[in-house]
Amino acid sequence: MKKFLSNYKSTIILLVAIIVGAIVGIIFQEKATVLSPFGDLFLNLLLVIIIPLIFLTITTSIAKMKTPKRLGKILISIIGVFIITSIIAVLVGFLSTYFIKLVEPEDGEVIRSSLEETVAENEESDDQTIADRTVSLLTVNDFSKLLSKDNIIALLVFSIIFGIAINMTGEKAKPVLDFLVSANEIVNNIIKIIMYYAPIGLGCYFASFIGSFGTSIAVGYLKTFIIYLLVSIVFFIVMYTLYALVAGGKKGVKAFWKNVLPSTLTALATCSSAASIPVNIECTKKMGVSEDIAETTIPLGTSFHKDGSIIGSAFKIMFLVCLFGTSLATTGDILGVLGIALLATLLVTAVPIGGGTISEMLIITMMGYPVAALPILTIIATIIDAPATMLNVVGDTASSMMVARIVDGKDWMQKN
Repeated sequence: MKKFLSNYKSTIILLVAIIVGAIVGIIFQEKATVLSPFGDLFLNLLLVIIIPLIFLTITTSIAKMKTPKRLGKILISIIGVFIITSIIAVLVGFLSTYFIKLVEPEDGEVIRSSLEETVAENEESDDQTIADRTVSLLTVNDFSKLLSKDNIIALLVFSIIFGIAINMTGEKAKPVLDFLVSANEIVNNIIKIIMYYAPIGLGCYFASFIGSFGTSIAVGYLKTFIIYLLVSIVFFIVMYTLYALVAGGKKGVKAFWKNVLPSTLTALATCSSAASIPVNIECTKKMGVSEDIAETTIPLGTSFHKDGSIIGSAFKIMFLVCLFGTSLATTGDILGVLGIALLATLLVTAVPIGGGTISEMLIITMMGYPVAALPILTIIATIIDAPATMLNVVGDTASSMMVARIVDGKDWMQKN
């Protein structure tokens, strides 16, 4: 129990703060808006750190990439499995929320008019062609514009190019890479410091939020959590059993359920995919996956394959869609939502609460919503963190089994 409380301390404190804030908002109603500046302070702290966080995280991760030990067959298999399972996850997340109104649109109208910016202010002119919109989204015409939260996508593109350039330069770029890695560590610690204030900031934000707009939003959060939890449990049991069956037949299913518990409990207890890597690799090896596949798939999956986060991104997007009354009338709109959910999830770092800030900003930017909506997604990320991490970790386990099936053949369990 002591270990459980120690690992879950941050999550418990945040949840308690949010609940207390909701109670304060319900009791004091509009008077609770006096706490709004304390919530705005937290929002401003997050927004200030967004630009250096994106640049340093993306650049250093690409610059440090090395060629894996295994040859192309393993890499191609990993990419293929990750793509297929990620598409399945995003479809599950979308379909789980498409026919359910997490928040009533009429409540969203009141909130929309009160936020710092409106959707209209973020939209481009309808006269622009698709090509013009794409260029405006991916690039800017002045370096200084990269340092603005309004050009997140352009900053991502620049960060990727910068990271590739460092990788191409090789040994001569090592001093620059060492500096950026060091700066990235500092920024991550700044986020930790900001997150110490998160219980106060989110509590006050939520109290003001509920006080201004009523209890319907709180009901929306509760509904979101319950639906996400149910979806996670069903996905965990049904989809991962199916993946194990595809990978190794009945023996694969038996090996999976016999060895998956340690990594599952570690993920739930730590809320960190990164912290679960050692245990997950060991569990995967016990299932019969070869050492080189396990030690390649699990770390790569921690960064690039997150079933729980993908489903969570779909939930966040659909929460905002309901909140702002956005129409998803065409196939293009739906495909856009699916694409944003997938892209945003790639940017979630493998750390506990706070790691999803980049992805949440990307969702807000690409969907055209005001940046003041960021705390709304932060609260959703907090309440679904534990089950999402569980799916992220165990999803890598199941994926490694399917990679073994592709690379080592149908008798991979006997061979290994």
